[in-house]
Amino acid sequence: MDFTIFATADAWIALLTLSFLEIVLGIDNIIFISLMTNKLPEEIQGMARTAGIGLALLFRVLMLLGISWIIGFTQPLFEVFEHAVTGRDLILFFGGLFLLMKSTREIHHKVASSDHSTETKASGSLFMAIVQIGLLDIVFSFDSILTAIGMTREILIMIIAVIISLLIMLAFAKKISEFIQKFPSLQILALAFLILIGFILIAESFHQEIPKGYIYFAVAFSLGVEIVNLRLDKKSKMKS
Repeated sequence: MDFTIFATADAWIALLTLSFLEIVLGIDNIIFISLMTNKLPEEIQGMARTAGIGLALLFRVLMLLGISWIIGFTQPLFEVFEHAVTGRDLILFFGGLFLLMKSTREIHHKVASSDHSTETKASGSLFMAIVQIGLLDIVFSFDSILTAIGMTREILIMIIAVIISLLIMLAFAKKISEFIQKFPSLQILALAFLILIGFILIAESFHQEIPKGYIYFAVAFSLGVEIVNLRLDKKSKMKS
């Protein structure tokens, strides 16, 4: 790999911009990882988070090293009602369907619980959690890699940006996980966000592009409103 490309300002700008975009695109990934690992016994949650993010890094670097293979996934495989279907479309469709099913099931489980405060953690399987995280990592990695390809043609810059973004995700994964676990209403909000992402993935599999900026703004706004509600609830409890 040619490190001399970093002698130019354009390379550094591309690296910083792409790192930021990779972090933003990784938000849904880290939320899913947090929700999955929170169901595990506390002593292995850290291991599961590290394994999940490690798998995301592995998949993305392998995909970057096989860019020609990734581009091949955008070539039509067959047609359905004059709609060209590619390998990427199939991965996005089934990935979105999995997110919808998984998130809906989790919401039903939480709503069915009569008392969130006494709800105990499921003694979930570490292996099954990592398998599910790994499968979703593959789906989320496609957006990440296609964004990287659109930003620059330098493989080295892509790989470094992916590594930086995932290291930042790893550093904050525990705090995000604890924050989500602390407030049941935030868990529902996070699951609702994943349902939204599932619909977006399915829409994209039908070549209906939805600007991510609108989605992230809506989620950020909802999160801000929920945080204000939590603060007001805390103050009212202190007064009483």
